[in-house]
Amino acid sequence: MNELISQMTRTELKKLIESSLEEKLLELLGDPDEGLEVRKSVRARLLRQKKIVARGNRGRPFTDVIKELGLE
Repeated sequence: MNELISQMTRTELKKLIESSLEEKLLELLGDPDEGLEVRKSVRARLLRQKKIVARGNRGRPFTDVIKELGLE
């Protein structure tokens, strides 16, 4: 990236800061799940969800869940 910060848009600057922060946090803290295995049941559930989303089903609206849980 050879741009001056003064020439960046607000969105570009925000993305730069976010990616830098994420990179630094991973460097300092590491991935807490690194080296862990995913249980077969969790893997199966994730694969089912992936297929459902690929078919266009996005689940229930967030607002409905909030109402159901009495959090509004």
